[in-house]
Amino acid sequence: MLIFIFLVLFNIFAPLYGGLDRYGSILSKDPPTPSPSPKPSPDWNYIDSRPLPSWYDKAKIGIFIHWGVFSVPSYTSEWFWNYWKGNPTPDLKKHKEIEKFMEKNYKPGFSYQDFAKDFTAEFYDPHRWADLFEKSGAKYVVLTSKHHEGYTMWPSNYSFSWNSMDVGPHRDIVGELRDAIASKKGLRFGLYHSLYEWFNPLYISDKKNNFSTQNFVNNKILPEMKELVLKYRPEIFWSDGEAEAPSKYWRSEEFLLWLYEESPVRKTVVVNDRWGQNTACKHGGYYTCADRYNPGSLQNHKWENAMTLDRNTWGFVRTSTLKDYLSIHELIQTMVETISYGGNILINIGPAKDGTISPIFEERLLQLGEWLNINGEAIYESQPWKFCQHDNKTSDAWYTTKDNGAILYVILLKWPENNTVYLECADITDSTKLSMLGLDEKLVASKTDKNLLKIALPDKAKVKNDWAWTIKITNPKMPQVL
Repeated sequence: MLIFIFLVLFNIFAPLYGGLDRYGSILSKDPPTPSPSPKPSPDWNYIDSRPLPSWYDKAKIGIFIHWGVFSVPSYTSEWFWNYWKGNPTPDLKKHKEIEKFMEKNYKPGFSYQDFAKDFTAEFYDPHRWADLFEKSGAKYVVLTSKHHEGYTMWPSNYSFSWNSMDVGPHRDIVGELRDAIASKKGLRFGLYHSLYEWFNPLYISDKKNNFSTQNFVNNKILPEMKELVLKYRPEIFWSDGEAEAPSKYWRSEEFLLWLYEESPVRKTVVVNDRWGQNTACKHGGYYTCADRYNPGSLQNHKWENAMTLDRNTWGFVRTSTLKDYLSIHELIQTMVETISYGGNILINIGPAKDGTISPIFEERLLQLGEWLNINGEAIYESQPWKFCQHDNKTSDAWYTTKDNGAILYVILLKWPENNTVYLECADITDSTKLSMLGLDEKLVASKTDKNLLKIALPDKAKVKNDWAWTIKITNPKMPQVL
């Protein structure tokens, strides 16, 4: 009876004092629901503030794979189509070479799209690829999911009849490699993706409108990128083909905010800096700045040297000769310089249309793995030495460090005369220990009257490789001023 009277009186007087909202706390034990936090703004200040996941800097070495329809003609470069049909062509000399090539080898009226049926990939064995990449010592792999030609290497819902399931190998190239890489404990999987497509009508239309319209981005690129992430969960998203339009046109800030805040890889994914005009070397995750980037000095921001074993091209080219490929010494030198300056290295290969990897690429990667099996301690999870990246006295000596300088590595790219190396940047104390990676014996060091560190090396015949050698200095004396 008392409850009934209370409810009657409440219904009479509550409206006079603000209604049920005001008195809800009287009738409920639950606290009021807090307002949801506002979503962060999709701007570069917020995006750039995200820390780079630590695994990337520790990994140091990746494999880049340029593969697509351009691997069928495999002539001049992966830019074959644009050199041939671009208006204007970006390279008149190559345009003329391709015209002669087509006239000699193909019937009149043959189009670039006609090459796709011959992109057969019949020998594509993703598990064999993964085995090779693992043996190379690489820690991540980046595949071209789509190059500037627009052909997708997966059955995309946004690339009708121009993808690897509908035409060509009739296989999910991306998915198969993702699964093979996932079977390797020490490898991470990443994808390259081109924003622009040379001859996509939607892109051409937006470009004619000075990018005031976004039909290409809204209907193709943005949903395509999200499809890639949701379906394959890459831990590297390597963007390219951005330079003709601003990042606002590409909706890059929106995509990256989604990638960092909502996507299934939000905790581990890393990205590069190619997201629109003027974003290279300024915005994104790690910086790539330019192809084959080597700043020549220690950088404050994490960066990557994306380079290729074929000096002239990223895709497979049948006319390349031995001199076009980096030697193993050149590859190791490039890698050591890159890592000493604080970068990662992304080493590119180009498979053939049938899915085979050229023996020259295979040899280089296996040689690299052989070297890293001995010297990888000086590479993986290392940090640049802030005092010296290469020695002032012996320019072929490069430095990395670990444990806040408690261990110093000196990587020699050239064996010194008389088995003796002189270093200006390194120094020792009574507790310092020296050794060479791959050998059990200790090294003997002393100071010269010119204050150089003199290290006697073993006879070269005892050393297990012919390309580069690492001296490990434990408890070095830290320089005061250099």
